[in-house]
Amino acid sequence: MKDPIATLPPVPRSYGMVNWLGFYTLLAKEVRRFLKVYFQTIMAPVVTTLLFLAVFALALGRVAADVHGVPFVEFLAPGLIMMAMVQNAFANTSSSLIIAKVQGNIVDMLMPPLSATEQTLAVALGGVIRGVVVGLVVGLVMTLFVNVHVHDAFFIVFHAVMGSLLLSLLGMVGGIWADKFDHMAAVTNFIVTPLSFLSGTFYTIDRLPEGFHAVALANPFFYMIDGFRYGFIGHADGSLAVGLMVVGLADLALLALTWRMLSTGYKLKA
Repeated sequence: MKDPIATLPPVPRSYGMVNWLGFYTLLAKEVRRFLKVYFQTIMAPVVTTLLFLAVFALALGRVAADVHGVPFVEFLAPGLIMMAMVQNAFANTSSSLIIAKVQGNIVDMLMPPLSATEQTLAVALGGVIRGVVVGLVVGLVMTLFVNVHVHDAFFIVFHAVMGSLLLSLLGMVGGIWADKFDHMAAVTNFIVTPLSFLSGTFYTIDRLPEGFHAVALANPFFYMIDGFRYGFIGHADGSLAVGLMVVGLADLALLALTWRMLSTGYKLKA
């Protein structure tokens, strides 16, 4: 005799308005992915950042004048920390998506009952967490060589999180758009790296010629680093209010673009 319970039709599982289990699972997968290879994803950026600090400190440390009333290395340190954070936030999401597309396992993210909003936030937050973790480790190690002072914790936390989110979302956009690793490398080499290096990471834009000064003010990366540096040294090259607005609006614009690409299945679904 057949079991009457076994003959009942399956009951669809209800997740409510938000699939918290699926959201957490995808987020945990993104975090564990980079923690699994922490020597490459966390320790390597620390070494690279310290090499930048060593080169500039040895080459210019004794001859460079104080910048905004602080030694050059104390001015340089926040910019290097922010650069390490945003580059790793970008690398986390871009590599996650492009590898999944190339290997053909992107369906593992698309098939579960997750909305475009849940997918966007989970993957983006994974990048933010990697960026912030790298920033914390780099900052702690850097305190062994540089006197680091906290002037305004709000600006440090805001720009660390929102700057990492901006590059995390940009990495998602690049990862979705790219069809192969060459495309992703082009985004890194022609967009992320130039904007990072020309954003005042290594210098104050007050010393730039007028034309280049205006170009720097049009770079959203400048406001991330400028606001973050203000949190340490108490001086900003640009308007702090404008910086908060630019970073916030850039995050919202990229969030909307990423959500749109995932909701329509752009380059993800046949």
